Amino acid sequence: MLYMHFTLLFISVAILLPNELFLQAFYQVAILLTLTFKGLTLLRLEHDNPAHAEILKNTFIFNTFVLCQVFSEFNARKPDELNIFKGIAGNKLFIAIIAITVVLQVLIIEFLGKFTTTVRLSWQLWLVSIGLAFVSWPLALVGKLIPVPDRPFLDMFTCCCPGKKEADDGKEDSGVKNIEVV
Repeated sequence: MLYMHFTLLFISVAILLPNELFLQAFYQVAILLTLTFKGLTLLRLEHDNPAHAEILKNTFIFNTFVLCQVFSEFNARKPDELNIFKGIAGNKLFIAIIAITVVLQVLIIEFLGKFTTTVRLSWQLWLVSIGLAFVSWPLALVGKLIPVPDRPFLDMFTCCCPGKKEADDGKEDSGVKNIEVV
């Protein structure tokens, strides 16, 4: 049942988002769900204290999620360009936001454990988190190289739903004038 809900979510997201954003969303959801359901095995925590293992897994998931968002911010800066780093040195506000986010993340994970219910991560887990987040850069590049059709996605189904075309034509004759703003 859970898979059906996620399938419907991915279909609706695929209709609305450009390729690179859809790939980003799909990748992040896949990583986070995999870590949520198989994290104890993947992180080799089955034989640890169950309470500590669960907190460590959740800390790792949180850290990976935040770092994925940080790497995605670079992709979102230049959605139509292949070089996402072009002009980054001149954007001081962007650099400040990224720096503050990363510093706060390190502080939360490493020093504010009692307040945020997190535990310190080993440097190996930090590297794995950074590596998983880094994958978003080449993934976004691949998404930008996939051609997007000029025709809207839902128009591809007019052959299957002949009533839709007639309904759309009826909307234009409803007495409401479409005004084009130049």
